[in-house]
Amino acid sequence: MSLQSVRRAIIECAACPRLRTYCERIGREKRAAFRDEAYWARPVPGFGDPKARIVLIGLAPAAHGANRTGRNFTGDGAGGSGDFLMSALHANGLASQPFSRHADDGLALHDVWIAAAVRCAPPGNKPTTTEIAACHGHLRSEIAALPRAHVYVALGRIAFDAAWRLLGEARERKNGGPGTRPGRPAFAHGVVHAEAGLPTLVGAYHPSRQNTHTGRLTAPMMRAVLRKAEALAGERGTGP
Repeated sequence: MSLQSVRRAIIECAACPRLRTYCERIGREKRAAFRDEAYWARPVPGFGDPKARIVLIGLAPAAHGANRTGRNFTGDGAGGSGDFLMSALHANGLASQPFSRHADDGLALHDVWIAAAVRCAPPGNKPTTTEIAACHGHLRSEIAALPRAHVYVALGRIAFDAAWRLLGEARERKNGGPGTRPGRPAFAHGVVHAEAGLPTLVGAYHPSRQNTHTGRLTAPMMRAVLRKAEALAGERGTGP
């Protein structure tokens, strides 16, 4: 399936009524600061470099961030997760600018694709296990349409769980069945899981305001985990 087809399938998805109702309601009610804007209010596809070797997997769109702008890690304001992440990517030469404000702000990613475990903004940033499972096929299809992707950076525990499930599926395809399953690594910032013939998984704290404002995740920590992902990916490509 092409990236264009995957994008269309994500945008048209209506598998989770609770999430669709919430996103549409937020899009109607809006936040006062954005009352004159038209909210995207649909499931959010990934974006970035189609030739990416590195895939960053987040949790889900923010109600007034990606649910408004239609692009992951975009529009959650100064000091938000989008600017924090883009600043780290830019410092490592993976993004054209250190901020992410709206979908046509000129941002371009190099050798990186940004996806999410869940494509609709969940109430309280807490999707249910059923909703996470229902959305997993979109993540699988999107990454399958990225022919060079072989390093997954999971931003947070839910993303780590989703990436681990992807590795399990890839392992079964490789082995022609369940086969031997390795021990699952504990989620931690900077943890790496590598298996011969499979993508490499890197864990990272999510750049939420809660993590960045409390110092649990600092800018040097974010830059370091991205450098680790680059090293694992090998020499960086130049993008399209």
